[in-house]
Amino acid sequence: MKVRFNRVAAALVSASLGVASLSLVSATAVAGAPISQAVAPGYYRVMLGDFEVTALSDGTVALPIDKLLTNIKPEQTLKALKKHHLGTPTETSVNGYLINTGSKLVLIDTGAASLFGPTLGRLANSLKAAGYTPDQVDEIYITHMHGDHVGGLMNGEQMAFPNAVVRADQHDAEFWLSQSNLEKAKPEDKGGFQGAMASLNAYVKAGKFKPFNGDTELVPGVKAVAARGHTPGHSIYLVESKGQKLMLWGDLMHVAAVQFENPSVTIAFDSDSQSAMAQRKKAYADAAKQGYMVGATHLSFPGLGYIRSEGKGYAWTPVNYSPVK
Repeated sequence: MKVRFNRVAAALVSASLGVASLSLVSATAVAGAPISQAVAPGYYRVMLGDFEVTALSDGTVALPIDKLLTNIKPEQTLKALKKHHLGTPTETSVNGYLINTGSKLVLIDTGAASLFGPTLGRLANSLKAAGYTPDQVDEIYITHMHGDHVGGLMNGEQMAFPNAVVRADQHDAEFWLSQSNLEKAKPEDKGGFQGAMASLNAYVKAGKFKPFNGDTELVPGVKAVAARGHTPGHSIYLVESKGQKLMLWGDLMHVAAVQFENPSVTIAFDSDSQSAMAQRKKAYADAAKQGYMVGATHLSFPGLGYIRSEGKGYAWTPVNYSPVK
């Protein structure tokens, strides 16, 4: 019995040493692996009734939020950012949204492409990672013609979405695509007009740009809703299927950490900050009252969730993660 015990004990010790050795090798291998800084294409998918909605990341851009927000003191902005574990410059998402209605593939905004520097321009890769190709897109609805929403319309000198019809409110088209407005603009403002023209003119020339005026149903289940202020023709889009609603806000708001708690805060990018503020307050109140899902370009990706009234302002609840089956 003693001999047998010693053999068993030796076997156990040997096995333990083997496990320890394997653990050490494994730990050494992991510790020695290089850190990967590669960014995966970003997409996130939810179902809305019978519609498939895919959020597409164009990347992020660092913005000096304390210098950009208006109707608020910089120190108040910094305090609000700190409350949400943020500082400035603030890494800010740029999102687009793809709606598959079953009969139409509709893209809401296209990202920046090369108009905002190297950290953006990833929407095309996100689209492909999500299982779609640019030539499959039937319709593109633009919330407004700032570069981070229209830049992705072009791939160099070529239309990035060769089979798509592009639609936007005519008030934005008349403002941003006007050569006269470009010539009258301040030097620091000319880039906005030039970016819009470079992004849209090929579609205009090809007869693929079809503006609308205000509230308009564009395809069954997707409706443009006028929300002018951020730009002269800023639009938001209501998506509805089987009684479920999603409102895509575009640039109705920019900084969740500040503007949910205080909807009166505006931003330097607004063409008409008072009108933009009024539209934001109206949209917040409606979404909180009705409880439908919302999405916005500059909410942290995927930028989908719900808002509720809280104190004198509102609070944001992101969608609960759930893989689509």
